[in-house]
Amino acid sequence: MENIKNKEVAKVFDRYPPSMRKKLMFLRALVFETANETEDVGEIEETLKWGEPSYIVKGGSTIRMDWKSAYPDQYAMYFNCNSKLVDTFKEIYGDTLKFEGNRAIVFSIQDKIPTAILKHCISLALTYHHRKNLPLLGA
Repeated sequence: MENIKNKEVAKVFDRYPPSMRKKLMFLRALVFETANETEDVGEIEETLKWGEPSYIVKGGSTIRMDWKSAYPDQYAMYFNCNSKLVDTFKEIYGDTLKFEGNRAIVFSIQDKIPTAILKHCISLALTYHHRKNLPLLGA
């Protein structure tokens, strides 16, 4: 896949249905774009965790994304369920985003992604360990 250096990650993206691949590649681009725009975020490591494309930076919390054939019309961005991330996202954006428990933001194939909001969530994850003790993660 274009621009994916990790061949194992590229293989996972190649296995997604074309419509979902496009959606997940958009989420991937948002992660990299947000990292470039967020102060004090270093280089992103793109790897697989639990067989899913995953993104981590020093001082941040892992962000994963995936599509599952059991739910063919949805895809998700996953966060560490032991963090305060999804609970914070619910508090701030509960009327805009859909969630799965305390671990994911879930999108339907027809959803228009609220880009600015999602980039804020990504930014909070990429800087999580610097802000985890702040009320609402300093949002």
